[in-house]
Amino acid sequence: MYICASKDVKKYKYMINSDICSCRVRKALRMMVLFGLLLLPYQAQAQWRLGVNGGGTWNHYSINKQYMTDYRYVDEWGGLAGVTTQYNFFDWLGLRGELNFVQRNYRHTRYEYADKLSVRYENNYLLLPVTVNFSFGGQKVRGFVNAGVYGGVWLCGKRGGTEYNSMGNDGKYQFSEPYTFNSEKDQRGDFGYTGGVGIEYKFHEHWLAQIEAVCYYSVVSTTKQYMDYQKDYRYNTTIGLKAGISYVF
Repeated sequence: MYICASKDVKKYKYMINSDICSCRVRKALRMMVLFGLLLLPYQAQAQWRLGVNGGGTWNHYSINKQYMTDYRYVDEWGGLAGVTTQYNFFDWLGLRGELNFVQRNYRHTRYEYADKLSVRYENNYLLLPVTVNFSFGGQKVRGFVNAGVYGGVWLCGKRGGTEYNSMGNDGKYQFSEPYTFNSEKDQRGDFGYTGGVGIEYKFHEHWLAQIEAVCYYSVVSTTKQYMDYQKDYRYNTTIGLKAGISYVF
């Protein structure tokens, strides 16, 4: 009876954490929609544009291993989606703001147990980049460069894969579970630098399409320095490739 009760409690906690994660993602999506709708009153300004974008990410998780010399952290793919707005002061200079849902994932393994330990961490962030946009080219096809800063917040995450278990028959077991945020050691807020390069094509008087490669370089550790005897700094560097479409007012 005790084993069954433990399993039920664990299952119940899993369902609660999953619901919390889904709720935060839905809230992030609603915020992106609201962000776009709030900008619609500016449509009388000819220099304004409003758009949506989506694509993929490649995240690098850097960590000071210290005594964990046999640990490996492997880059992982993820996704991104968001809304963007831009105001052009001149045809070559503008100010851009975005609200993006960005996944910053990585995988954790160990050299000694590479065949028995492989855990993938999925981290969902809401990022707000503000950049200066420099563009060049003709009337229809133009290149551009963005540079600026971003602020963000960790929404939710999950972990799953294979872990080492010396008590098991084959020395490993499979699992998948939401990640429970630990306010003592986990850092929810994020800040860093961002930049990107891309190309846009204006296929209609009021419509244009863009492809952009972007980088989010975090300067805030994902962990708090909760240990007295050592420091534990961990950072995300995320490369994204996205495509989008914008309406030019």
